[in-house]
Amino acid sequence: MRDFFNHFKRLDWVLIIVVVLLVGFGLVSLYSSSIGKGDFLNFKKQVIFFGIGFFLMIFFSFFDWRSLREDPYLILILYSISLASLVGLFFFAPEIRGVKSWYKIGPVSIDPIEFTKIILIILLAKYFSTRHIEMYKIKHILLSGFFVFLPAVLIFLQPDLGSVLILIALWIGILIISGISLRHFLILVLCFLLIFILSWNFVLKDYQKQRIISLFYPIDPLGVSWSQNQSKIAIGSGGILGQGIEKGSQTQYGFLPEPQTDFIFASLAEELGLIGISALFLFLSILIWRIIKIAINSQTNFSRFYASGIAVLLISQIFIHIGMNVGILPIIGIPLPLISYGGSSLIATFIGLGILQSIKTH
Repeated sequence: MRDFFNHFKRLDWVLIIVVVLLVGFGLVSLYSSSIGKGDFLNFKKQVIFFGIGFFLMIFFSFFDWRSLREDPYLILILYSISLASLVGLFFFAPEIRGVKSWYKIGPVSIDPIEFTKIILIILLAKYFSTRHIEMYKIKHILLSGFFVFLPAVLIFLQPDLGSVLILIALWIGILIISGISLRHFLILVLCFLLIFILSWNFVLKDYQKQRIISLFYPIDPLGVSWSQNQSKIAIGSGGILGQGIEKGSQTQYGFLPEPQTDFIFASLAEELGLIGISALFLFLSILIWRIIKIAINSQTNFSRFYASGIAVLLISQIFIHIGMNVGILPIIGIPLPLISYGGSSLIATFIGLGILQSIKTH
């Protein structure tokens, strides 16, 4: 019993409090947009997801993270399960708006991509923790890239370009932290530029190209540019104090598309204003700072790379989501971590933070 209470004392309670506050932002926004739709099902489900996720975070904090570091076969099993779940989407997942990304089990949708992100962080942390002194060898960059390439291809074929970019950002972020040389990094940049050029000509679909072009040359304001135009209007109309919960015109009257997921930042900005968004940025900054602090204080390379990977994952998703909302990045369907509606994203993030708490407490 004494060990049980000592464990709770060692938890990072600042991180826990900030996480709860961030989820609270999301729930407030979900409740408000649910009023406009007259449907509170998503709000109710998110409350349940929050309860499950919070329990799993505490549960995994008791799990000894060193079991992952010392058991590569367990990591490979988890990685294999994640690949199998991605393959299964093509056969068992319903097609929703041209994408097969979720398993439907009654009223609940399960997105294996979100859990794959956490598993990849674990795998890359294990791989680089034993090879970081050999990062001058190109084979380690290529092999680690292969581990990312397999799920990335499966996700791209769904198609889900946004999640592919998150996996690439995650890989590059951990590569940089592990000590990749400048020469190899520049080679990677050139390779990605070449891939982008080839993709533009042979892979990307017309609607994907239009989303990118519309960032620089607004086209079809009632079509491809509609979503981001409404998002900008919502953000701008928020002013200093915001229009108030349940009073945002863009959110309540349906002008803002997907206010519970892709454009929840714009919905929050409209109803809470600059002050509310400043508080949101403050809490997000504290969350990232606490994660980086755990990485800095880590005593092993595995724990350091894992914590850094969680930080890279959250930072990349936050940057892309807000970039979509303010119109500096194309719309690629990236949720705002802990805030956007989505059980898989919320629960996977809590599991990732639970393992992080395990690193902190052990």
